[in-house]
Amino acid sequence: MPASPAHKRILLKLSGEALMGDDPFGINRSTIVRMVEEVADVVHSGVQLAVVIGGGNIFRGVAGGSVGMDRATADYMGMLATVMNALALADTMNKQGLVARVMSAIAIEQVVEPYVRPKALQYLEEGKVVIFAAGTGNPFFTTDTAAALRGAEIGAEMVLKATKVDGVYSADPKKDPSATRYSKITFDEAMAKNLGIMDATAFALCRDQKLPIKVFSIVKHGALKRVVMGEDEGTLVYA
Repeated sequence: MPASPAHKRILLKLSGEALMGDDPFGINRSTIVRMVEEVADVVHSGVQLAVVIGGGNIFRGVAGGSVGMDRATADYMGMLATVMNALALADTMNKQGLVARVMSAIAIEQVVEPYVRPKALQYLEEGKVVIFAAGTGNPFFTTDTAAALRGAEIGAEMVLKATKVDGVYSADPKKDPSATRYSKITFDEAMAKNLGIMDATAFALCRDQKLPIKVFSIVKHGALKRVVMGEDEGTLVYA
């Protein structure tokens, strides 16, 4: 293993569902603690880390009530769910000895500070973990798009998309035993094969900014550290 990380500054995209563990919704305590331990390992190696968190684990619990609801209203509810996840993540990080700051794209100043780019960059330089909440602050945009946007804004070298699968496959590995994992693939190849790595807006933004995406499994022990160290873990999508 190389002595130093392959990347200095990265953006980690975590889905809200990743925090559920085996629970039907909400935040599983042991799951969030294990994730933060892996994050701490990476930060202690000298990597500057920012996180964009989704809200599916909380919003799933109220999704039934959002049927027939105005799309923008439902999206704002989802953004507020990400703020709740960000607070839980930051609290767990602080208890693990990291210094975490939550920055929200929606102003909720009694709870978290607003997203201000120069301040976020300052925190990263100081070795703090910055957690971006409330997506882009706009309805109709996913947290994948927020990850691509914030990654470009902070000058991240790579966007790490944490999933439950250890990379991008030629087919669904659960349905097709012959499916093979791509070690790396270009943006254009991924689009031609319609692999659905991120939503189209997020994917196009990363491609245009030549911001590589690494898809890996957050449930696989040590995978995050191996990605940061530049090992063959997950799938690299590049320009």
